[in-house]
Amino acid sequence: MQIVRQLDPLRDALAGFRKAGAKIGLVPTMGALHAGHMRLVEVAMEQCDAVVASIFVNPTQFGEGEDLDAYPRQEAADATLLEAAGAELLWAPTADQVYPSGYATSVSVSGIGDGLCGAARPGHFDGVATVVAKLFNQIRPDAAFFGEKDYQQLAVIRRMARDLDFTHQIIGVPTVRDPDGLALSSRNAYLTVEQRADAAALPETMREAAIAIAAGGRVAAILEEAKGRMLASGFHKIDYLELRDANTMAVLDVFIQPARLFAAAHIGRTRLIDNIPVS
Repeated sequence: MQIVRQLDPLRDALAGFRKAGAKIGLVPTMGALHAGHMRLVEVAMEQCDAVVASIFVNPTQFGEGEDLDAYPRQEAADATLLEAAGAELLWAPTADQVYPSGYATSVSVSGIGDGLCGAARPGHFDGVATVVAKLFNQIRPDAAFFGEKDYQQLAVIRRMARDLDFTHQIIGVPTVRDPDGLALSSRNAYLTVEQRADAAALPETMREAAIAIAAGGRVAAILEEAKGRMLASGFHKIDYLELRDANTMAVLDVFIQPARLFAAAHIGRTRLIDNIPVS
């Protein structure tokens, strides 16, 4: 596996793939890889001839007081995992290759990114859309793979790709979970043993709420009860627990399909997010 940090060598390597007629798949990450990331690589390997993974901890999607400096970085271990999985190239650019001196451009997607994490983290999705647009231009993949765990992010990227005329496929891959249901996340590493045990209440409560909503219960009452259960289980703050249209991300007061339940809650110093379909 090649590890590339500068744009010119990246373009040379990609030209070689294209000359060979390879379908190129992109798996964008911020590193600290876990089984969820590796599932993205696995799906990309199934659908593409050459898989390019990227690792870049993108500063523009972190807000004031967020965990940019503390965000886990373990490139050597990540590279070992990617090579073992069969990735052909790791794009691990230096900051100046992504945001050179004088950089002054931002991509903003209105509407889809405004609520949920967009409301709790102002500017977050502008940073995501900007760096992903740059990755698409740098690599020009035939397909790009994103986890459904960050479903709002996936929706933002799909909208951005349509609006800016990117023609490659945007493929969402279902969330990978631990046996107790907790969605895999690099931020799970922040949890203490006790917090990790309590955190399983998030997916459990969401599943029970989704079942009740699908059975015809009152959405507002079900969500309020679920919030109370989460707070009683060890979470000390809930940013949101909402039912939304899975395509438009509009808030739903009554259940209609397609719908997803979205949550973000704090336990200890860790903010966990999750989403599940309601059907």
